[in-house]
Amino acid sequence: MTKSVVVAAPRGYCAGVDRAVVTVEKALDLYGPPVYVRKQIVHNKHVVEDLEQRGAIFVEELSEVPEGATVVFSAHGVSPAVHDEAKSRQLKTIDATCPLVTKVHHEAKRFAGQGQQILLIGHAGHEEVEGTMGEAPDRTILVEHPDDVDHVEVEDPSRVAWLSQTTLSVDETWETVTRLREKFPLLMDPPSDDICYATQNRQSAVKQIAAHSDLVIVVGSQNSSNSVRLVEVALEAGAKASYRVDNAGEIDPAWLEGVESVGVTSGASVPDILVQGVLDYLTDRGFPTAVEERLTEENLTFALPPELRKDLKQAKGR
Repeated sequence: MTKSVVVAAPRGYCAGVDRAVVTVEKALDLYGPPVYVRKQIVHNKHVVEDLEQRGAIFVEELSEVPEGATVVFSAHGVSPAVHDEAKSRQLKTIDATCPLVTKVHHEAKRFAGQGQQILLIGHAGHEEVEGTMGEAPDRTILVEHPDDVDHVEVEDPSRVAWLSQTTLSVDETWETVTRLREKFPLLMDPPSDDICYATQNRQSAVKQIAAHSDLVIVVGSQNSSNSVRLVEVALEAGAKASYRVDNAGEIDPAWLEGVESVGVTSGASVPDILVQGVLDYLTDRGFPTAVEERLTEENLTFALPPELRKDLKQAKGR
């Protein structure tokens, strides 16, 4: 039997994740440790552990940060209440919120300012959802699944708009939007699609490889929404089996029994060294060198947060 391994591209780090991780690294170099980070900077265990070893301290809430210390806000964004709390405790803040998430925050403020009821498609408890809802808590209703649409009640069906968490499954989001539009024909769209370009690209790329894979291995952490979605998308696209692992150490050898074709990809917060570990694991077990199947090129980059750029510039000028 002829075995094959295909690795999807694009995969791994997106521009927002890269910017957030580099922000913490540069902050540690510039200010020295400790640098505090509210929540996980990105949803990846390996990245968080690596930054902890360099002197980053991850906290759940700002109350854990000593007054006057430096704190980085994660790529998922925070609500205005968190910014206010940081100000009141004289914390030096560096906001590493992904610019695509910031765009959704601006849309929430704009819709709320127009008196629209906002239907936010997303997952309860996810940091990004909490941050976006915090922009207009009285005007926002969370819709988690297409079936939840039946229970949505609004004050004025003629003044309703939708937004979404950036890391959802594209297909499920559109199913929810379609259901919402059936219920609220005057539903307003955001100015542009909220699902992040990287989420879309990674889902499209995994669909492409899943169609001809017995097994798809997705590298990513359990709390990474976009990584978990990739497993679902792979199965829907025709993969016979799909599993998520943090690293090669979590692969169950039983998954490979009777398998000829393996597809490999990774979520948007995963360093490529972890994917390479999975590919090495497969070659050690008799699979050939992976062939990359590229869907599209990604060349978007985001500038570092302005607070950090200013301090880096001053440090250079000394």
